[in-house]
Amino acid sequence: MTLDTGGPLHAGAAFFKGHGLGNDYIVFDAGSDWDVRPACVTAVCDRWRGPGSDGIVVLLDRGGPPFRLRMFNPDGSEFERSGNGLRILAAYLAAEGLVAGEPFDVEVGGDTVKLHVVEVQGRGVYDVSVDMGHIEHGPTAVGLDPTALDPEGRIDLGSAGAHAVELISVGNPHAVVFPEVWEPELLSEIGPLLSTHRAFAAGTNVQMARVLGPAAVEAHIWERGVGHTSASGTSACAVAAATVRSGRGEPGVYEVRMEGGSLQVTVSAESAVVLRGPVQEVYRGRLTSGFLEGLAAL
Repeated sequence: MTLDTGGPLHAGAAFFKGHGLGNDYIVFDAGSDWDVRPACVTAVCDRWRGPGSDGIVVLLDRGGPPFRLRMFNPDGSEFERSGNGLRILAAYLAAEGLVAGEPFDVEVGGDTVKLHVVEVQGRGVYDVSVDMGHIEHGPTAVGLDPTALDPEGRIDLGSAGAHAVELISVGNPHAVVFPEVWEPELLSEIGPLLSTHRAFAAGTNVQMARVLGPAAVEAHIWERGVGHTSASGTSACAVAAATVRSGRGEPGVYEVRMEGGSLQVTVSAESAVVLRGPVQEVYRGRLTSGFLEGLAAL
């Protein structure tokens, strides 16, 4: 997928914050209060000097569906899509009364994605599913130079060793590693090396995974532009799809267990994936005039 950034972007000061299993995003409406430039995005995502989040979603207009939006990492880079970011956006739309009950479309990263607020469960919890469409696999799907892989499908990470990877695109790139020996601490070594490996044209998200049973997979996650994170929607999809693709499991419904909790991923025989799980609204806020002046000076 080619990311169509759409050019310069400005956002309003008011925002909505939510999280999916600890993976949090801030939603802004497009506006005129601040420029959505990399330095400004990083300042807003800063957990000590700003509201803090794993990323930003900007709703371009309220005239949908389809609702158009753009998404940004804490390092300021724009990216294709986030399963949890999309589901948090759906919770915001439901809270605003812009959607209710029926599935609806959003446009992000040059693609159309279907969301569904299945239920509002009370205490600010929304049960939200997102149809992530058909996954793609292999070096071309994730922008990897195929010569970086050895004949056994491994990529050399120097002192961290060579690791076999399942290359999966869920609209954004993923490298899923099923290590021979389960050592979760290995993620801190291979995550930063693999996510920024020169062989990936635009970097990649990284998951360490192991199959726990016919319908359960465990995953630890290193997100491109974020780092170690407790949960990720597209990572959960990538891990479930890689489990099926590699022959470690059959098509069906998987519980993907991450450090922050579990999400449900359905993988069809045709490699289509649907993600479902809870979103917790956290708070609404507004960037102060002083903070906005600081952004303008960056």
